[in-house]
Amino acid sequence: MNANTEEPAKSEQQPGAGPAPRVLTDDELSRLLGDQQFGVLSFVRRSGHPHLSTVLYDWHPVERVLRISATADRLKVRRLRNAPRAALHVQGPDVFSFAVAEGDAEVSQETTVPGDATGSELLAMTPGFEDKEEKAAFLEQVVADRRVVIRIRVSRLYGTALDVPAAQS
Repeated sequence: MNANTEEPAKSEQQPGAGPAPRVLTDDELSRLLGDQQFGVLSFVRRSGHPHLSTVLYDWHPVERVLRISATADRLKVRRLRNAPRAALHVQGPDVFSFAVAEGDAEVSQETTVPGDATGSELLAMTPGFEDKEEKAAFLEQVVADRRVVIRIRVSRLYGTALDVPAAQS
């Protein structure tokens, strides 16, 4: 604050007066993807407009693959089968950081038999089934839902963080 007025000092008002964003390292980006569960999937519609969809995802850092469960009739599935380029935006632990994972998407076959390859992959993405009956019910439900797995093979990671000093009291 300016000592003579209640207005903020000029340096506080000017764009770019604060700290510059810090580019996150590949390890930091991978950790951010691993720490979150929800992201915004982006791909291009046939009209050329972007399509954004909030999704639950599973990140495999060693493989550099994102996995997303979807139903076979969704726009994202149809579009990614025809134009496989996709990006996933993930918010960091605060509003000042983010990660984006870009790559080519592939869509699995629809699960048709409980416990088939797609169903097993979906089960692996959904931890916590200790009971055999719960597993069986899950595998039957993903067949009934006509689930597929969208896999994005990540070729580029980028993002930044803004290291804002803690407010002083």
